[in-house]
Amino acid sequence: MKKLPVSIFVLAGLSATATQAQQKMGDEANSDMAAKPAAGAQANHVTKGTVKKVDIKAGVVTLAHEPVKSLGWPGMTMGFKVPDKALFDKLTEGAQVEFEFRQIGKDYVIGAVKSPGQYLSRP
Repeated sequence: MKKLPVSIFVLAGLSATATQAQQKMGDEANSDMAAKPAAGAQANHVTKGTVKKVDIKAGVVTLAHEPVKSLGWPGMTMGFKVPDKALFDKLTEGAQVEFEFRQIGKDYVIGAVKSPGQYLSRP
């Protein structure tokens, strides 16, 4: 019977040590996450492209864009959300544009557009 209380004491001590280790690891992971945002998250990226398709009703434009160095992307054709309908004035099919975008959740969202020889405009 004397062995039972000692065993309980040892198990309780091991459990407390494991819990402290988990908390420390969790704290370190949280501090790393706070110090290092996910790559591309909430950062603005700028590239040039050609407008391939415009869907004002859906608020989406398809662009064949040049490489995006800040993301390590090659050139490709993809859709971007356009929350500000005023930007569609510069996003006509066939237009050559320079644009600024960022990732919001799973979407890539255009925040500014310019035609060659103009400054990026943000409505």
